[in-house]
Amino acid sequence: MNVQTEGYHFQIMRRAIDLVDQMGPTATLEELAAAMDMSPAHFQRVFTQWAGVSPKRFSQYLTLGHAKALLRDRFTTLETAHATGLSGTGRLHDMFLRWEAMSPGEYATGAEGREIHWGWFDSPFGPALVMGTDKGICGIAFSAESGEDEAMRDMTSRWPAARFVEAPEKLAQWTQTAFGTGPGEVPLVLIGAPFQIKVWEALMQIPSGYVTTYSEIAEAIGNPKAVRAVGTAVGRNPISYLIPCHRALRKSGGLGGYHWGLPVKRAILAWEGAREDG
Repeated sequence: MNVQTEGYHFQIMRRAIDLVDQMGPTATLEELAAAMDMSPAHFQRVFTQWAGVSPKRFSQYLTLGHAKALLRDRFTTLETAHATGLSGTGRLHDMFLRWEAMSPGEYATGAEGREIHWGWFDSPFGPALVMGTDKGICGIAFSAESGEDEAMRDMTSRWPAARFVEAPEKLAQWTQTAFGTGPGEVPLVLIGAPFQIKVWEALMQIPSGYVTTYSEIAEAIGNPKAVRAVGTAVGRNPISYLIPCHRALRKSGGLGGYHWGLPVKRAILAWEGAREDG
């Protein structure tokens, strides 16, 4: 299945998530399909192609209790993730991610003199704005909730002195690999303050299908009292999905926030969970 098809499926999924919220997890396939103005067979086929499981089973991953279940059953302390080999099983690591950080001096100047390419792509989670330098991807934003204009404004404001050039062809191969439809590796360029980069590097130790808490991230970077600052850095993560800020939850089991909208966070966590269990 190509990414464009997955993007179409996410639009259906986005509506289906709203319906599950309204109708509850006991809604039948026939009821959901009727509300979507689709036949049960077609709805089941589209749903399963995107999610990897049936609508009935997937609805379990969308309940508010799913985050608490993840913390109970799929919690990982970042300190032990590598020691147990757990991080080697995740989807991110199968893509051979490699990254380098821009120097603090370059970041302080707002990436002055840097040329950043950008382009819009379909993704499993709706339209994605991808940005990158010649060395790798430096930004991924999802616009399903915020809209394309706001996503562009948000991303360009992060590096105000950079020169932005529309050049999707320079990003296409990396993007295809990032969303699982292409070979190779995905190089990342981390553009942020030193503290933010520490947090983002910690996030990349969380395997696909697993979660951790803001307090665990604070412990992992050697600042156990900096939970609030960690939360802010998580929210400022510029490379959504690849730096998996969606896997950071509140200690209570709440989803917390998500820069590109909680429906997108719920969809990503459910999508990853269904594939991990499948």
